[in-house]
Amino acid sequence: MSLRQLPFQDPGVPDVRSGFRFLLWLEKRQLRGQLTAAAWGTLLMASIALFPAAVGLAVQAVVDHSGRRLALSGGLMLALGGLSALGDTMLHRTAVTNWITAAARVQQLLSRKTVELGSVLTRQVAAGEIVTVGAGDVEKIGWFVEAFARFTSAFVATIGIAVALAFYQPELGLMVAAAIPVLALAVLPLLPAATKRADVQREKAGKATELASDTVAGLRVLRGIGGEELFLDRYRKASQEVRTAAVHSARMWALISAVQVVLPGLLLVGVAWYGAVLALDGRISVGELVTVYGTVAFLMFPLRHFEEIAMAWSFSRPSAKRAARVLALVRGVEPDTAPSLPSAPSAPSAPSAGVSPSGDLYDPETGLLAPAGRLTAVVCGDPDAAGRLADRLGGHSPDRVAGQSSVLLGGTALDELPLAAARAAVLVQDKDPVLLSGTLHELLDVPSSGNVSATDALTAAQCGDVLQALAQASVDDSGDPMRTRITERGRSLSGGQRQRLALARSLVADPEALVLDEPTSAVDSHTEARIARGLKEIRADRTTVVFTSSPLLLDRCDLVVFIADGSVAATGTHHELLRGDQRYRAVVTRETEEPAGVAAVVTGGVAGAVPAAVSAEGPSVVPSGAAENTRIEESA
Repeated sequence: MSLRQLPFQDPGVPDVRSGFRFLLWLEKRQLRGQLTAAAWGTLLMASIALFPAAVGLAVQAVVDHSGRRLALSGGLMLALGGLSALGDTMLHRTAVTNWITAAARVQQLLSRKTVELGSVLTRQVAAGEIVTVGAGDVEKIGWFVEAFARFTSAFVATIGIAVALAFYQPELGLMVAAAIPVLALAVLPLLPAATKRADVQREKAGKATELASDTVAGLRVLRGIGGEELFLDRYRKASQEVRTAAVHSARMWALISAVQVVLPGLLLVGVAWYGAVLALDGRISVGELVTVYGTVAFLMFPLRHFEEIAMAWSFSRPSAKRAARVLALVRGVEPDTAPSLPSAPSAPSAPSAGVSPSGDLYDPETGLLAPAGRLTAVVCGDPDAAGRLADRLGGHSPDRVAGQSSVLLGGTALDELPLAAARAAVLVQDKDPVLLSGTLHELLDVPSSGNVSATDALTAAQCGDVLQALAQASVDDSGDPMRTRITERGRSLSGGQRQRLALARSLVADPEALVLDEPTSAVDSHTEARIARGLKEIRADRTTVVFTSSPLLLDRCDLVVFIADGSVAATGTHHELLRGDQRYRAVVTRETEEPAGVAAVVTGGVAGAVPAAVSAEGPSVVPSGAAENTRIEESA
């Protein structure tokens, strides 16, 4: 194939039952390229292997004083030189194409799986392992696929040389034919130990990569607590362990290389000595001796490929196993193991094919029902449980097993929808959303309904100060904040600014159902009150679920659902639940004891033990000062 065809329209469905089956699948997908490379490799090795025969003819022609045969042998050497140059060029071209094609295919498969799993990927596989698979393992897998074709040509050439020598000069040829299996298989006893050492090296390298990745991601926090030197010492130790393991592994591969040099060298010495004896006895000519000697010397070249394929297999086998493990991950229960799904209360029937589902968002496992077109808040005392529930509402929960029902949107199970349709219908914003590097315009250029403009989304998310800061940081004279670049993960912005930009991005997408997990945890109460009002206005008549315990957000929601012990414990408005449910009040106000009475001042607050305002409508839990500011904003 041509590299112009990359990337693939469809990289295929890999066989991920094991690392070996995955490598075999890659070989089959590139069978044409492999056969082409093997053919060019065979031409190269055949032309080089025949060169000693041409030299032998030339030597014998000189001995026999035959100018005609000398000219013929010279022409033969020129032809073989041209063929070897052609074979070498085309072999390199096809081999590199095979390597890049295999690596690109694996990269596309990993990218597709990453998009499919989304945020739950790192909950199933460590981030360091994902980095290792996407960087180093892809290269090793591509190396094996590329090296296998050259090994095939080397194997064919070695067998062909042994058979040809046996017919050309039986006495020396049989000696070489008997020695070739020994040369080829001599390293096999050393391979298990070399493979084991290489596995140890890769394991330690993966741990060091994971440690480095985690350290870089949490560098700001580490600096805040003074933990930089501690983690630096840990990485130094891990790095030294990798170095020691690499040296340990290199010694074994050096021994294998030495065996591959010594044994052919001994064969060459033996052939030269025995051939000289035969030539002195007159049983072979000088030209035949030169031909056999040169051909045996050439054998060191294809035999090197035996060592290379052993190394490539040793390094690629665990890499393919890791890649297959990542590619085997699924976002939900397989269709044939999924149980029958109950219908949501009062849910409409499933839409016909090709129509995006809409309606109530219902989780059968907890009993959570988010009515269509309304702003629903979910209060959960356990933040981890809230995160898992948010993932489940998006249809990609990592911990759901057979026997559990899928989340329903308008009566349609999200797991039964194609991935693209499920993602378009329900968008889940994590509590720690990631901002990719690029301009603000690129950040907000996401698939959307087109009903919400970037300006309206930024306004609703209260990003005015963010736009002002980006305008000041603009590198051109335009001062356009939309053209200002945002660094990786938004590290040039504060936590609250990153959170608001992520919220604006979610609002621009304008999905049928939007799930927000603690979208205002890093902003101040004044901004939070304005975000609550903007969110309710911009998501009017759209299904929105907010996981929060902030009274400022809860007070704006149409419905509040309290989750306790894995199921719905109470539903109602914020004020109703404050008056009627002690556990809800304890979670929202951080209280540890029952209040003396409804009319008493509720303590606890959002940030911890701050007074809250109590209105005639009931205890409205608002941090001190926030209620007054909210009233001022509303009057304004």
